[in-house]
Parts: sequence; structure tokens; C-alpha cells
Amino acid sequence: MITTSLVLLLVLIGISIPVGAALGLLGLILDPLYSMLPLSRAIGEISWATSNEFLLVAIPLFVMLGEILLRSGLAEKMYNAMSLWLSWLPGGLMHANIGASALFAATSGSSVATAATVGTVAIPQIEKKGYNESLFLGSLAAGGTLGILIPPSINLIIYGVLTNTSVPRLYLAGIIPGLAMAGLFMLAIALACMARPAWGGQKISASWKERMASLVHLVPPLAIFVLVVGSIYAGVATPTEAAALGVVGALILAAFARRLTLAMLREVLEGTMKSTAMIMLIVIGAAFLNFIMSATGLTNALTSTITGLDVSPTTMLLILVVFYLVLGCFMETLSMMIMTIPIVTPIMIALGFDPVWLGIVIIILVEAALITPPVGLNLFVVQSLRKSGSMNDVMIGSLPFVIMLLGMVGFLAWIPDLALWLPRVFS
Repeated sequence: MITTSLVLLLVLIGISIPVGAALGLLGLILDPLYSMLPLSRAIGEISWATSNEFLLVAIPLFVMLGEILLRSGLAEKMYNAMSLWLSWLPGGLMHANIGASALFAATSGSSVATAATVGTVAIPQIEKKGYNESLFLGSLAAGGTLGILIPPSINLIIYGVLTNTSVPRLYLAGIIPGLAMAGLFMLAIALACMARPAWGGQKISASWKERMASLVHLVPPLAIFVLVVGSIYAGVATPTEAAALGVVGALILAAFARRLTLAMLREVLEGTMKSTAMIMLIVIGAAFLNFIMSATGLTNALTSTITGLDVSPTTMLLILVVFYLVLGCFMETLSMMIMTIPIVTPIMIALGFDPVWLGIVIIILVEAALITPPVGLNLFVVQSLRKSGSMNDVMIGSLPFVIMLLGMVGFLAWIPDLALWLPRVFS
């Protein structure tokens, strides 16, 4: 039964059926095969119950927040400011790619929005400054992954909903690993460009006066971060309400920048609706499939098989890493989370792992899936921004950053307080 389900899922994805539809279709196929009752009749109730979750309202709001920052030109100014401060390092603007991604991640909550926004601004610099194209593109794809780790994060909200874990605690837990991850990415770039100086492109010189003047362009994203995250920890707003406050703040900033027009708002709403529709289709499809799997006993069979292995917590963690890396080669990250977390987390928590710590580890593994071929979503996002060139360039360039992501999982296993210290201090 497990093998049949996996093979069917890979076939459906392999014939280019959208992931959300493939998940729902797999549920409809498994229903008559393994159930005596017509479970598919519950799809309406499941769709309503899933869509009616208040916390999930934050998803379109965070998507809209990123769209406003992109369409208003604030993201471009932020990138230019980061380039003045970080381009002196070995690797030049590639460090600005990571720095700008980390800063934008602290406002948007979306990896795709982060990669698309920073990539749109940065890619024209490859030829102008003579960078190694593959590594430069890889830094953009990797920088985008920070969007689902540094709070506010859409994926951390999904994890919190699925496991009944406090989203504010997850947000606190993601701050230090998120910043450390950005540091590891920059270390990978620096080491590569120290070994091959030609990869680092032309040096960009900037005076201290220019750098200080550029700080004004870093204020808007930081202000949004303080507004969104600060309102949560001040007890003023829930994560959903904080997302709405962020949208209002972004609209005010766009108005001050004189970019708040009807045409801009139309583009923002169109982009928000497209992204939200895609996300919610995946959420509903995965929720229906999880219901079918549970009702037919597949979930219990899988759980019993894994727990019956009688392995140590360390071995189970290694199995989890391999499991997500392999699965990430075939599945989109959000659907992968929604399908696996209800199965994986009870097993890991029973072995003694903290649910907040586990959430950060799973998010980092999901980040790796974002830049792991052949289905790594960020790889496609970055490739779509190019005028020409092979997808292989982006794939090869992302490999050093996949290694750093796995290294971060190792650091978290070695020093769990990297994720647990802030939640403990502020609890």
C-alpha cells in the first residue's frame, strides 16, 4: 500500500500534473482501492475546514506584503544599500544577494517572493561586473530559502497549525538559526572566491559617506519587521493580525515613496491571488490526501513500520535528513510539509525531540529541498528570471549552499540552544 501510493504520486507529478491537483487526485484513487466507504464525499467538509483556519489568513497577507515591497521599488533600494555595505567582501555582490535576501525574508515570509525580488534586481549585475554566473545564481536561489526560516515565515505558520505548536515560539526559534544560515552562505561564497578570485567579479568601491547615506533605504524593511514581529511579542496582535499590520505599514511606505497607484495595487492583488490560490490548492489537496491515508490505515502502517525499527534518536534524525532530501527531489516544499509532518512529528517527539527545535530542523531540510534538483522551486524561480542559459548553471551553483544547510542541521543537533535559547528566555 505504501509503495503503491508513492509510485502513483511520482507518476502523477512526473506527467506534469500540478502538485496540489496531484495530491487530491491521489486521494481519489486510493479511496476506492483501500476503503469500503466512499471517503471522497468528505472532500467538501475537509476543504471548508482547512480554508476556515484563522491562522492561515496570514498567508495571503504575507504574500501581499512582499508584493507591495517589490512593486513599490523599496526592495531595489534595499538591495543597492546592501551592496554598498557588503560588496567589499570576497564575492562582492553575492554577499549583497544573501544580505538583501535575509532582510527581505524578515518582511515577506515567502521563499519564492524573496528569490524573485532579489533576483530581479541582482541578475543584470552578472555580466556587468563579471561574476561567475553559476555561483551568483546559486547564491540567489539559496538566499531565497531564508524566506521560510527568518520570521515572519509562512512555513512556520503551517508547521504550527499542523502540530499545534506556538507560532510566536517558532518565530523566536528561527531568528538565530536564520541569521547563522545567512552567515554560512556568505562563508561559502567567501571561501569559493578566495580559492578562485576571478569568480568574485569587479570590486565595487564605496565611500563611508555613501554607505551612511544608504542606511535610510534599510529602514523600511526593518520597520516592517519590528511592526510585524514586535506586535506579536508585545501581545498586541496575533500572527494573522500582525500580518495585516505589516500590509498597512507597507502601503504607507509605498505612499511615502510615491509609488502607491491603482496600477501598482492591481499588480499587487493579481500576484497575491495567484500565489494564494496555488498555496491553498496544495493545502486542501494535501489535507484530503492525509484524511484518506489516515482513514485507510496507511498513516498508522507507516508509523508502525518506522517505530518498529527500534533505532536510536540520533539514527532516526539521520533517517529524517535523508528522507526529506530524497523527497525534496520530487515534491514541492509546502505539499511535502503538509503530507509528512502529521506522520513524522509524533514519531520524533516520542523519541524525545523538542517540537519547536524539530520545527526549525524540518524547515531547514525543506529549505534544502527548495534548491535540490529536479523540483527545487527556487531553482525554477531564478532560472525564470534569466534571458538565456541552462538550468544546470543554477543547479550546480546551489550545491555549496545545500552542504551549508546540512551543516546547519548538524550544528542544531550539536547545540540545540541555537533554536531553543530565545524561546526559553522570552517564555
